[in-house]
Amino acid sequence: MTTSEPQEFDLAGLLAERGAERYELHAKYLNHQLPRMLHTIGFDKVYERAEGAHFWDADGNDHLDMLAGFGVMGLGRHHPVVRKALHDVLDAGLADLTRFDCQPLPGLLAEKLLTHSPHLDRVFFGNSGTEAVETALKFARYATGKPRVLYCAHSFHGLTTGSLSVNGEDGFRDGFAPLLPDTAVPLGDLDALAAELRKGDVAALIVEPIQGKGVHEAPPGYLRAAQELLHRHKALLIADEVQTGLGRTGDFYAYQHEEGVEPDLVCVAKALSGGYVPVGATLGKDWIFKKVYSSMDRVLVHSASFGSNAQAMAAGLAVLSVMENEQIVANARATGERLKARLAALVDTYELLSDVRGRGLMIGIEFGRPRSLKLRSRWTVLQTARKGLFAQMVVVPLLQRHRILTQVSGDHLEVIKLIPPLVIGEQDVDRFMDAFTAVMDDAHSGGGLMWDFGKTLVKQAVANK
Repeated sequence: MTTSEPQEFDLAGLLAERGAERYELHAKYLNHQLPRMLHTIGFDKVYERAEGAHFWDADGNDHLDMLAGFGVMGLGRHHPVVRKALHDVLDAGLADLTRFDCQPLPGLLAEKLLTHSPHLDRVFFGNSGTEAVETALKFARYATGKPRVLYCAHSFHGLTTGSLSVNGEDGFRDGFAPLLPDTAVPLGDLDALAAELRKGDVAALIVEPIQGKGVHEAPPGYLRAAQELLHRHKALLIADEVQTGLGRTGDFYAYQHEEGVEPDLVCVAKALSGGYVPVGATLGKDWIFKKVYSSMDRVLVHSASFGSNAQAMAAGLAVLSVMENEQIVANARATGERLKARLAALVDTYELLSDVRGRGLMIGIEFGRPRSLKLRSRWTVLQTARKGLFAQMVVVPLLQRHRILTQVSGDHLEVIKLIPPLVIGEQDVDRFMDAFTAVMDDAHSGGGLMWDFGKTLVKQAVANK
């Protein structure tokens, strides 16, 4: 045993000394294409601090976050209740992850989560959304004794191998074969679903009630009808609520917008973390869990080394407490309806704006081919170079000129997806609308900085072909 004094780790000093190297460090040691991409589109900012739906750059400028870390920051950044819960759990010095006891926090979080999840009985805690999906895939296969899982075209369920097997985008799948023998069906196509079920080897259908890519909602009645078809063929319905869950769409889960839908397994993650500690959860019916964990010999047949850790459980409990006490779901519904209505009212004003869709604070803004000859010719140049460039032309000035962070909803899509923290209010909506209309005015002016930037994007797209 050493008798020397422990050396202090000075995190603040390290960041002060080396923080300016952030982009160089990333380029040298991590994904080198990320800083390259950020430099290309002018997103290579230096952000110093954050709170709620806002963060500030090195010059003290306030930015509005309409991205929420791809949905992770449901309560915004550094919510004081979640911060305090994490300080409290660290200060408690719990005997965490002994692996051979039952700590109270996982049971308490499961109990609280299930109160918002009628018809579901048990929870498995992992560390991420893709892990929640992996768990659902394994449980569905084992519980039904069937090998194949159906998924919807253009879906996104994660990037680990099992989740990638039910990912509806070739760009993510290319080069990673062989994957699991799963099959895509179009979202909303009950005939295609029935045809696959008749083959007798389908364990489940996994579906996002609202697809993140493009923000496409399942047609009215589809989830319930699909559920009935699946159960008739002794297959399961898996609802992937990793992004749509915990209030994002104006209900606790997106599947709850349709009466009578009772998924057999539900995947959640992202917002449950409070933006601090990675966590994923797979909720399911009692009989499924009891079949997977059918004996003491199978007690660890599916587990996660860091699953149910005290910090993640404390964060999850704090998040659910805030959601209840601050009426987060109701705010997402009301604020989302106002924002969507104001955006939809612009469709007749701007010919480059073709559609506004979504629920709650998950909104898709789609751009399309304009009517006027001058705009149409410029649109065609962009589309020829690479589909999706116009949407990127909108995202960039929203950040560079108006300090609002948004994202293009997927590769080769002319759609911007808005998934802000669920705590935004009327002032934030006003700020976004003022900025968006200014960008649209510029785009329709026939000249302006947007089209100059578009030339840069075209050159970059041609060079990458």
